[in-house]
Parts: sequence; structure tokens; C-alpha cells
Amino acid sequence: MAISVEKGVFNLETSNTLYQMKVDGFGVLNHLWYGAKTDCVMDYLLDYPGVGFSGSPYEADNQRTYSLDTLPLEYAAEGEGGFRVPALSAENVGGSRALALRFREYRIQKGKYRIEGLPSVYTGEDEAETLEIVLQDSVSQIEVLLRYGVLPQKDIITRSVTVKNGGDRRIMLRRVHSLCLDIPYGEWEWVHFHGRHTMERQAERLPVMHGVQQSGSGRGLSSHQQNPSVLLCEKGCTEDSGFCIGAALMYSGGFQTQIERDQLDQVRLVMGIDPGTFCWALEPGESFHAPEVILSCSDRGMGELSRRFHRVIRENVCRGKFQFSGRPVLINNWEATYFDFNEEKIAKIAKQAAELGIDMMVLDDGWFGKRDSDISGLGDWVVNESKIRGGLGQLIERLNGMGMKFGLWFEPESVSEDSDLFRNHPEWVIRVPGRDPVRSRYQLVLDLSNPEVVEHLYRTVGGILRRYHIEYVKWDMNRAICDWHSSALPPDRQMEMPHRYVLGLYSLLERLTGEFPDVLFEGCCGGGGRFDAGMLHYCPQIWCSDNTDAHDRTLIQYGTSFFYPISAVGSHVSAVPNHQTGRTASLKARGTVAMAGSFGYELDLNRLIGEEKAEVAQQVKEYKGYQKLIHGGRYYRLTNPFEGNMAAWAFISPDGREALVQGIVYRAASNVLRGRLRLAGLEREARYRVGGKVYTGQALMTGGLLLPWTWGDDMGFTFFLERIDCQ
Repeated sequence: MAISVEKGVFNLETSNTLYQMKVDGFGVLNHLWYGAKTDCVMDYLLDYPGVGFSGSPYEADNQRTYSLDTLPLEYAAEGEGGFRVPALSAENVGGSRALALRFREYRIQKGKYRIEGLPSVYTGEDEAETLEIVLQDSVSQIEVLLRYGVLPQKDIITRSVTVKNGGDRRIMLRRVHSLCLDIPYGEWEWVHFHGRHTMERQAERLPVMHGVQQSGSGRGLSSHQQNPSVLLCEKGCTEDSGFCIGAALMYSGGFQTQIERDQLDQVRLVMGIDPGTFCWALEPGESFHAPEVILSCSDRGMGELSRRFHRVIRENVCRGKFQFSGRPVLINNWEATYFDFNEEKIAKIAKQAAELGIDMMVLDDGWFGKRDSDISGLGDWVVNESKIRGGLGQLIERLNGMGMKFGLWFEPESVSEDSDLFRNHPEWVIRVPGRDPVRSRYQLVLDLSNPEVVEHLYRTVGGILRRYHIEYVKWDMNRAICDWHSSALPPDRQMEMPHRYVLGLYSLLERLTGEFPDVLFEGCCGGGGRFDAGMLHYCPQIWCSDNTDAHDRTLIQYGTSFFYPISAVGSHVSAVPNHQTGRTASLKARGTVAMAGSFGYELDLNRLIGEEKAEVAQQVKEYKGYQKLIHGGRYYRLTNPFEGNMAAWAFISPDGREALVQGIVYRAASNVLRGRLRLAGLEREARYRVGGKVYTGQALMTGGLLLPWTWGDDMGFTFFLERIDCQ
């Protein structure tokens, strides 16, 4: 049994971890432990002083050492003397926000729970168990259902929260965080993933200081600026040693992560929907479902933790035909043509791509409506036959005749003011009545909290997918959201709109991906502005960043790799000088970096010289040979690219027989020793053949591999290792 209960103690056990809670004598659910298995009830650690000005619940009488301001709580609500950051804040009878949550009951079920209207980890019935714990406030009759999904073989625990109004009056939910985790002991550092458009998920490690530290997004998207994932690491934790905890929120809208170090040096982590853009009216009998958090911990460093997240997201979050199958190598016309193209230009690029072994042509922005720039036409998903003469069907047939599959770009969530859709339905955009809207990229956002809008987009996008032989959809979204107001919601429900927008997006994607299972959907949000586990439930890959510069991509893909599997990373070779940075890198370096993901090209192949075309053909052949290892292998970060002159990584097959080592050296240097790279994840006693020579795993992980001599900056390298069995 993964879940056991004895004398009020709840044990959630996986192969390597223990999560433990206990109902105390006052009905409060205390958090006891999350870490390595101990085979012991860990409540002996709860030895607290009486802390001045930390009050006690009334029923504790004069027990001054008992305070909800200091005790580790499993789910902390605002009020009752707990002054640390709460997970739950609800305005109830008379405007009070006081809640006293006490244990009422629990249930254990086979299999993993699901969440109505939201993406969540899914499993077979025998892969997981579910624990449900009900807490209740006796005055307001607010019920809090805590749900835990335990995946023992994957060392994963999921958490979700449902709040029910069991009373007879409306309550207002001001904050419903999905995760609350109290850690009484330790010296902690935290890693968050900040960034900006074209430079997402930059890993930053900081000490946990007294007070509250926070990352989050109020932009209506999970955002380029922060990612809904966080690491807590004990001081000294490295890639392959030390204890760390990771949490990833399965949500694609605004979010908040807060970490508080209190007066006793305890740490509290809360994570959930951004409370700055959230409020929810809950009528009697109604329930609110918060999104899910995926949780894991490791006493073998951050690398092992990442591999656990990679596995669960790939196997239990991503779905459909392309979850495990090989992905097509594609070419996208955007940086080759931008808006300036016709069917002949596209066909010419596709013909060259087919000759080089590329599988798919993706037609990007500009194929529809009055769309010759980014200031008009968005929302009018009708083929522009002045560009695509003969129509889209004829172009697709022509490309299919070359052996090329066809994919298409959409940006369904936004609209241009100069469009038929906006002229016909101005009430469908997000804007505050009586005020001019805020533009971004000269476009507005459609109100996906409105079921009419969702239905229109389903009919429109679905109609195109039914009519044409389209095998890939790039689902883009190119601006943050503000001006929150919906013409479809009454005044007292307007504050619910940001979350309802996300629910509308999910319902639309659920319908489309369900109806078109043979279409590969790739998520995109100005690149990586919505790279989260929620979107990966519908789109098994996401365009990692609009920045395709090989050097910058090593930094972006490094941060992405802490939580998200390599198969989810859309990564392309683009032209030089790079269109984002002006930097020039060799075709070898660009190909090496782009192979650490779902591979493709974003340039005009007809502008390459003969040697370059031959190199592209070889890259495509290599990637197709390595793709199974890259997507299905165990991933190891071999360097920290922020700290040295190299970015390097490795993929090791599940059976350990093969390994692929890749990377780039950033800067060349003269008159120096040859560089070396220490590997990881090999069998110490085994022998490996590398380029005609044989080494032991011990030698490769301690002495390392010698790298090629550097010549020029951003030099790419690749090594293939094969384990040889002793005769």
C-alpha cells in the first residue's frame, strides 16, 4: 500500500520517499515530514517553545507552546493566529476571513483522482492511489478537500484542493493555493526561473532569507518572466548529491509562488493561482477546484529530481499519438519569409527541404485574411488566395506530392481591430467599458471566458482541420492580458474572469485535440511564455523560445530542463547572423543545440551553399537516428553554462547501453590544455566504446572525455557511447 493510516498518522510512501501528516489532539492536521523514508513517526521533532505574541487556539487553553503561528501545518488558512503566508483566504459570514480548519474524515481510493475542467496527472488504476482528507470550519461550514495522488514507482506525489461552500450564504474566495508545505528544519536555498521574451527560464539560485520571497505572474499567462515551478535545495545540494524538493503547477494562467522563512527559521512554501487576479464567488453547495501541483523530492541531487519530473510529465501528463512516437523534423517559413511569401516561395523551400530529408513544411503567420503585417487580419481564419493562389488545399496536395507533411500556424486567442471578426463582434474582446483598450503587438485578446467565443474558435479552427490535410498545428499566443472585463459575465462575477479564461482555453484545446488525435499540436506563446505542465497536457511539445541563437538557447534550455522533458522542447536551427542577437554560430553548433529537443529548421534552405546543404542532410539523418535516445533517455546536465565556458548534456538509454553526449564550447582560447568533460550516469565498472577507443565508466566520470581542439567560438561537439559487454 502506498497510503497507510494509523492512529491519526497518514503515511504516503513511494519507492524512495515518505510524506507524513498527523491529526493532533485539537483536530489540526500537522505536516510532519517530506523526505527519505524513516520508518518512524516524525512528530518527535515537534518540540516548540512558547513564542511571545504567537497566540493559541481557544481550545488549547493555556498551552502556550501550541500555536498555529509556529506549528507546521498541512494546509494553512488565514485567521486563527497564523501570521505566515496562508494557502487559503475566504471571506465568509459578515466579511470575516477567519477560518479554523479541523479534520473531519478521510478516504483512500485506488487510482489517481482527476480534476473537473483542469489538466492533471493521469495513471492506470494500478499505478497510483488517492488520499482524500476533508477539513472543515464549523462556523462557516466551509469544507476543504485535500487530495493526494501517490505514484509510488515514480516517486511523485500530486496535490490538489477543492473548496466547498457547505453553508447557506455566499462566500468569496480570495486565495486558494494548491500547495502548502511547511519545513521546520534546514538551511535552504531556492531556485526560480525568471526571464523575458527571448530569454526565458533563466535559473537563479538564492538563499531563503527571513521574510517572504516570491515569484509569479499576473499577466494572464504563466509568462516569460517567471515559470510556475520551483526548487528548494539544502545548502550544498548539487546535480548529483544533496536533498532538494521540486514543485510544478499544472496551470497556464497567472500564478504565485511564495517562500517564507519565519521567526524560528522554518520555511513555508505555498503555490497556486495568482491572488492578485483571482477572486471567486461560491454560492451555497458550490465547489471550486484549484489546479494541481506535481511534487517530488530527492536526496541524490537536482539531476535525479529533474529525471523524475521528466518521466512523470512525459508518461502521465502528455497524451496522445505523439506522446512517445517519433516527431517529424520540420521546417518553418517564418524567419525565411516573414509575411512576404506566396505559394511558389513556400513550395520552393519545401522542395529543398524534402531533398534534404526534412519531413514537414509549416506555414506560419500571414496565410489568412488581410495579413501582410501584424496590424491587421488576425481572427479572420480564411485563406488569403492573393498569397496562396489556388487555395490551401492545392498547396497541401503539392507539398504532399513531394513527400512533405503540412503544418499550419494559428493564433486563435487574439484579434486585430482591422478584421472582420472584430467588426462583427467587438463585444468579444477583453476591454473595460468606457476605456480604450491596451494594445500589444497592435492586437486585442478574445474573451475565452465567454462560451460563445470558445464555440466560435472551435468551429473555425476545427473547420480548417476537417477541410484540409493538416498534420501539425502551432498554437500561438502573442501578448499578455490586462483590461479584465467580460461582456458575458454579470458585474458580481467579473473578478472570476482571469481563471474562467484559462478554463475556456483548456476546454477548447480538449475538444480540438480529442477530435484530431493525428494532429501534432505545438504550444507557443511568443516562444516560451506559456511553457508549463498544464499546456503539455494538450500539446506534447512547446516552442521553447523565439530566440534561436545557439549560445542563448543553451541557457534557455538549461533552465527548461529542470522540470520539463526534452521531448517537450521545440528547438530549431535558424539563419546567421541570428535574427534575435546578430550572433554568428557555426551550422554544427546550431544543429547540436537544436537536437536537444524536437528538431527542425527556421531558415531559407535555398540560400545555403552546397556544403551547408550536405551538412543539413547529415544533421537530419543523425537526429532521426538519435531521436529515440534523446526523447526517451535519461537526461543529465553535465555543466552549468552560467558558470563556465561550456554547455554540455547527455542522454543515456533506459537500459544503459547507449549514451549521447553533446554540447558547445563558448569561447576559443589559444595555447591552452585540451578541454575535458566529466560524464555522469554511466556504470562505473562497465566499458564504453567512444570513437574507436574503449574507456571504463569510472574513467569517463572522474577523468572525463577530452574535447576536440577549439577553433572559433561556439564550437559544437557530439560523442556517441556504446557499452560493450565483457567476453
